[in-house]
Amino acid sequence: MLKQKQYVEQRFIIFALLAIAIFVSPLFILGEDAHIRVHDNLDSNLAWYKVLSESGQLTGSVHARIPQVINGYLSRNAFGTEYSLIVWLYELFPTMVAYALSQTVTRFVAFLGMYLLLKAHFLKGRGWETLAINIGTSLAFAFTPFWPSGMLSTLGMPLALWAFLNIRKGEKMWKSYVVLTLLPLYSSIVLGFFFFLSAMGLFWLSDVIRRKGFNWRFLLSIAYMTIIYIIVEYRLVYSFLFDDEPNSRDEYFHARLSFWQCIRLTFKNYIFGHTHVATIHTIIILPVMLIAFFIVIRKGLWKEEKEFVFLFFLNFVLSAWYAFWFYKGWLPLTERFHFMDTFNFARYHFLRPLVIYVLFAISLKILLKINWTWAVPVFIAAQIFVVSLTNEEIIFQNKPTVRQFFAEEQFNDIKEFIGIPQEEYRVASIGIHPAIAQYNGFYTLDTYNNFYPLSYKYQFRRVIEKELAKNKTIRTYFDEWGGRCYIFTKELGKHYMFKKHSKRRLKNLELNMAPFKEMGGTYIFSAIPIDNASDNDLNLEKIFESKSSAWKIYLYKAI
Repeated sequence: MLKQKQYVEQRFIIFALLAIAIFVSPLFILGEDAHIRVHDNLDSNLAWYKVLSESGQLTGSVHARIPQVINGYLSRNAFGTEYSLIVWLYELFPTMVAYALSQTVTRFVAFLGMYLLLKAHFLKGRGWETLAINIGTSLAFAFTPFWPSGMLSTLGMPLALWAFLNIRKGEKMWKSYVVLTLLPLYSSIVLGFFFFLSAMGLFWLSDVIRRKGFNWRFLLSIAYMTIIYIIVEYRLVYSFLFDDEPNSRDEYFHARLSFWQCIRLTFKNYIFGHTHVATIHTIIILPVMLIAFFIVIRKGLWKEEKEFVFLFFLNFVLSAWYAFWFYKGWLPLTERFHFMDTFNFARYHFLRPLVIYVLFAISLKILLKINWTWAVPVFIAAQIFVVSLTNEEIIFQNKPTVRQFFAEEQFNDIKEFIGIPQEEYRVASIGIHPAIAQYNGFYTLDTYNNFYPLSYKYQFRRVIEKELAKNKTIRTYFDEWGGRCYIFTKELGKHYMFKKHSKRRLKNLELNMAPFKEMGGTYIFSAIPIDNASDNDLNLEKIFESKSSAWKIYLYKAI
């Protein structure tokens, strides 16, 4: 009987791995004709990897600069560490091959980590139902639409928790330390694991308070992984501790919501989640969790299901923490302790994918206690189906493909038309992301980066100050964040993806071209026509179109 169950378990795992392979297959089959996420992906990270690869500074010093972006003001440190394997994927492979490989690695490890965690520490039974819950939950978790450049920053947490719980119990030590050593090479401490490791620290402290002993091996394992991250993220550590030049993060301001706005945001996050850690739990998982909670109350299972109860309330607390991080009542503290503005402590909610899917598995186990055996495969299949619909090829089908977005053929025509080496002039974009120009080798005065000198932000602001004065939304967006150092205009607002069939026109543009030219600016790539170009000392040189591009580019030259 045991061998039969092991055989079935192996078959189920093979089926799950094949499902993941099918899920990521459009990326390999379609390549640059695939549809993938634009926000915080095509508009930034994918271009950054290419710029970094071509800069010659992949392993540059902590003082190195990236000359292609914002006149060399951008630090090499802004592009992250060379010890991250994702950087090397984009160094060794074409963009979409690297992207597809990264997606595949992340989803396979996500499945493996959740499966090992549930099997070893939460649902240990060997029954058919337990097997179905463990594998089904893990597969659904692996399908979640994580933020691509976050890699295993959130989806690697189950594997890390499996390792820490093993060490806490004194089991599988060497395997666990291998996991703790390798995960930092394919994840980010600021995009997930700072919050996870500090949560592990609180877990260790709770053991001490509950008189379970100091458990030095558990504490040392937390310290060990932290040290590995410090080594891997040495550029971030250097910038935080030793780089005293004011940067764009110094003007980041988050404490602006009223108490009732925070309450509303709490429930919005609790019910729908967040784009960077999308859990797709609203339709299936949330009702199942609530049913399980009702069963716990009705049958008095508080002690028996203490793990479920703890995680159930933790899930809500994480949403509340996220929402209330933006509460304006923090203002006196943020004014006194500047790091509370520059570091996003709201990201403790990045723990929610781990919490929610473990809750889902335990909730299904609780349903078995009231003989809802029939419901378990139904809910598992339903969740897998729902989350599979979040495949990038489905949800981004109305966005440009990778080929259409980066429009290499079109921008090569622009480069040849200009006819001088790209490093000898500077460009900026209107109505499209500057990442497109960067990806195609142009030297840009505009950019999307979270970490660049404040002095450059002030320089660039002079170019758009008249437009910012007209519109409070873009003024606040630029002045109190500024990560998008774009040519904002009142007429376009916070929109910067105008496709070639757009009917929009700029009728009353007011730019200060003197500082633009002082910074080396020569050309503007506009996705829409500028009716009053001459009033801005701009001359339309040529209009560029391409069947393989999503854009119509109006090439203006500063005169």
